[in-house]
Amino acid sequence: MKSSIRISLQVLSFAALAALSIYLAPKYSNPFKYHFEIGQPWAYGLVTAESNFAIYKTEAQLDIERQEVLRDYTPCYTLDTTAKQHAIYVLPLAEMDKLRSMGCTNVSVIDNRVATQVPVSQLYTPKTAYEATAQNIRPNLQYDSITSENMRQNLLSSISLTQGMVQQGEKIIDTGEIVSDRTYQILESLRRTVKEQNISHRQSLTSTIGIAAYIIFLIILFVLYLHTYRRKLLDNLRNTLFFCILMGIIIAISFVVLQHTAVGLIYLIPFAWVPIITRVFYDSRTAIFIHLITTFIVSIAAPAPYVFISIQAIAGIVAVISLRDMTQRAQLAQTALFLFLIYSIIYTATTMLVTGDIMNVEYRYYIYFAINAVLVICAYGLIFLFERTFGLVSNITLVELTNVNSNLMLEFAEKAPGTFQHSLQVSNLATEAAKRIGAKVLLVRTGALYHDIGKMAHPEYFIENQTDHNPLQSMPYAEAAKVIIEHVTDGERIARRHRLPEVIIHFIKSHHGTSVTRYFYNSAVNQAKEQGKTAQDVRKEDYAYPGPKPHSKEAAILMMADAIEARSRTLNELTEDSISTMVDQMIDAQVADGQFAETKLSFKDLEDIRIVFKQKLIEINHHRITYPTITQ
Repeated sequence: MKSSIRISLQVLSFAALAALSIYLAPKYSNPFKYHFEIGQPWAYGLVTAESNFAIYKTEAQLDIERQEVLRDYTPCYTLDTTAKQHAIYVLPLAEMDKLRSMGCTNVSVIDNRVATQVPVSQLYTPKTAYEATAQNIRPNLQYDSITSENMRQNLLSSISLTQGMVQQGEKIIDTGEIVSDRTYQILESLRRTVKEQNISHRQSLTSTIGIAAYIIFLIILFVLYLHTYRRKLLDNLRNTLFFCILMGIIIAISFVVLQHTAVGLIYLIPFAWVPIITRVFYDSRTAIFIHLITTFIVSIAAPAPYVFISIQAIAGIVAVISLRDMTQRAQLAQTALFLFLIYSIIYTATTMLVTGDIMNVEYRYYIYFAINAVLVICAYGLIFLFERTFGLVSNITLVELTNVNSNLMLEFAEKAPGTFQHSLQVSNLATEAAKRIGAKVLLVRTGALYHDIGKMAHPEYFIENQTDHNPLQSMPYAEAAKVIIEHVTDGERIARRHRLPEVIIHFIKSHHGTSVTRYFYNSAVNQAKEQGKTAQDVRKEDYAYPGPKPHSKEAAILMMADAIEARSRTLNELTEDSISTMVDQMIDAQVADGQFAETKLSFKDLEDIRIVFKQKLIEINHHRITYPTITQ
């Protein structure tokens, strides 16, 4: 049931990503899909006129001509004949101010449908009329908005919107040629002409279906990649949500920028966020694959899509290579610098390749690349946000957690010094084993440091922290076992209080798996037999850890290292034979108990781990020479 719900939610997540991309992708509104800027090389093939079309004037040209023609514009005012006896034309003060602001020199006064041109200098306001006649005279001119606007529009309509024609078959521009002001005007005229053509419903629908098919195919391709090569990632809903949200953010920003801003601003968008953030939490192959899928989807609307794909693909590969193991914040700044250089080099190279002249390079693009690099550094904040949101853990966080001078580690060392030293030794053993089999070294090291922090709650019950008295000896075996087992639940509680990642909490909960506290269980069975009972009379579950069993290779390595390091302290003789026998016995017992059934450890992995543990224990416990004393 849970599996079917998970699959349904995953399908819904990928469907939502596809729907968002299809909705925001530019639709078929006109077949003129070229992107161009003045001063930039033409990135497409030869363009010729398929039919005659007019060259439209630019807005700047039209503004100049409008100003010229409106110099002859005269607003119209209707004369109030009831005040005509004054023989002067009086305007309200506000109307006079408007005429002055417009720069009008004449107005048309309409008297009984006859228009007369009157200079503005001969018009009065109520104040100036009183000064001239010593009488209070009310305004006798009323603005005629309808007639005035008709006259204004008649003047503007005389302006031609075009200048010249492009003949059918005439060359407009070819690959590599620089888009000049004149060529830009012609191309914009061509765009406008094509746009004014009627676009059929069938064309629009066909385009939308094509976009949808393209995007859905790419998303299915990504799902197939996960199913084939990263099935474990696909089996987790959290990972699906992570991928869909990360891709959705970049795709949405890109489509909005491409539709509402200048063409070149697409290079402000930090596409490297996708491979960087994915690589921090997952692996390089997945990071590159998801980056390519995102880039292909955005290329639907990108200018010069082949150049765009090339630049973004190379930048993404460089980002992943430079962050093979991100353990320091400074690496992100280094990656940002690499990306700036890569963007700049590729842009310069493609410009020279297409135009054959380095002078055609637009320097503002380097500013875009610099801003892009700064935004890449800001990915650190997103890494932290994704960590908290999806319960993931980055190498940076693991490095911070391995700091033995942190407050939690210092408290651990103070309250349970013996256990703390034991954890350090286990960490060293587990780290070497992880290196040998190719497991996550930093994760194992961190998990080993924290696996026994639950013993801080009652350190006096654990022999490594005791000096002389062992309080467990006075307890019944079942009660003593319960006290020992509780260090797992205490560890989980402490870890959650300090907000440790879930993956580290799994190490704490699983480092004993579902095994039993062998010392107390065996002692209880022996006691039962002495009392005439059988082993079945002893409840094994009272002596068993709650689990779970290890789910990963790293957790399994920790379980082995923990048991072997503790057992090595009980050996009377630390020889190669005794150490080798002990390691084999402990690992064989855990395998026989099924503790590694949920991991992907192979027989070869187990054999390599045995060899590492034996070598390291022998190195740690090798004999030293006795220092001679000075004879008397």
